[in-house]
Formats: sequence, structure tokens, C-alpha cells
Amino acid sequence: MHDHTHIATNPWDFWFARGAVVVIAGLQLFLINNFSWGPKWLVPGLELLLLLPLSVATAWTIDKAKTATEEKHFIALANYRHTVRVAAVVLTALVTLANFASLFELIHALLSGKAGAAPSLLLDAINIWITNVIAFSLWFWNIDRGGPPLRGLHDTPQNDFLFPQMSSKKTRGWSPGYIDYLFLAFTNATAFSPTDTMPFSQRAKLLMMAQASISLLVITLVAARAVNILN
Repeated sequence: MHDHTHIATNPWDFWFARGAVVVIAGLQLFLINNFSWGPKWLVPGLELLLLLPLSVATAWTIDKAKTATEEKHFIALANYRHTVRVAAVVLTALVTLANFASLFELIHALLSGKAGAAPSLLLDAINIWITNVIAFSLWFWNIDRGGPPLRGLHDTPQNDFLFPQMSSKKTRGWSPGYIDYLFLAFTNATAFSPTDTMPFSQRAKLLMMAQASISLLVITLVAARAVNILN
């Protein structure tokens, strides 16, 4: 029997995640150079367009979860959750692909000698790095233990990440929120390796490898460009 009391995701975390998507859309709009595929507003517009129904669907499933008492209620919620999760993954994938496309265009501009002004390239590289951190925080948030909006609905949830609080008796029953995944993404992008939180699943390890690789590439480009400016 499922237990709805195990649904531990804080409603504020959903607002943080929605805000993260809005921030990413804003960053993409403020890229100085034309590193977008198509009109600059197209991808941010699609992201915000997907975010609206996803937010409504998530709020609806959370409301239904509060009144679920029977097994059939949880079976229905699991089906709704699957649909919501697919939409969330599609949105996160769109964000990630758009940022990767911008990075590809940045590299192409540098290698082809068609790069714009050095300060604008550095600012765009920082923009891409920040977007990378936020995008992968959404990936971590979406995959861990089944992901929102009904994290913990399974009888035996499998952790994708082991947070230090999970090993302490003083914080028994603790559940990570979006800020914890954002911190995980930030430390992985700066240290290029796990710090206090360890990946358990293979998909978590692959995602962390992908994020660290992109972060290392962006930082290398920034450093190389900075050396050229100084010289």
C-alpha cells in the first residue's frame, strides 16, 4: 500500500524550479552575440510556453495527492505523475540542448575567426556557464527518487544521490529540496567532481560527467580568451 505521507516535496521547491526556468529564459534572451538557432526569442518563448501548463498540472497533482487515501487514488496519481514528469524532462532537455547549441556556436565563432568583441564573448561564456549550472540542477531535481511532483510515492524509492543529511540520525526523514540540487550542480561545475553529495545511480553519474565536461570546456575557453586579451 502506498503512503501519501511519504510525499515530501515542499511546494516552495516547485516555485524555485519554475523560477530557474524563467531565469534561464532571461539569460538566453540576454546573450550578446547571436548564438541561437533561429530567432533569439524562439527557444525562451517555447520554454515559457511549456512551463505554464506544466506548472498547472503539477499544482493539480499536488492537490490531488493531499486527498488521496486509497490504492486506486495512488495508481491514478502515478499515471498523472508520469505525464507530468515526461513534460518536465522535455522542458529540461530543451533548456540543455539550447545551451549546448549556444556553446557550440561560441566555439565555432572562436575557431573560425569570426568571433565578436572579446568582452562580449566572455560575458556570453559566463552566461552559458550559469545556464549550465541551473539546467543540470533541474536534471538532478527531475531524476532523483522518481522526481517531482510526487517524490517518494514509490514503496521503495531508489536514491540517485546520497546527501550528507541522509547519513545523520539527527536529520532522519530529511528530504532534499531544489536548493540542494542547485548547490550540487554548482559544486560539480566548479570542482568537476562530487563534493559532499555522492551519485548513486549510473544516470546520475553520467549527468554529472556531462555537466562537469561542459563546465570545464567553458572555463577553458574563458581562460584562453582572457590570456589573448591580456597579451
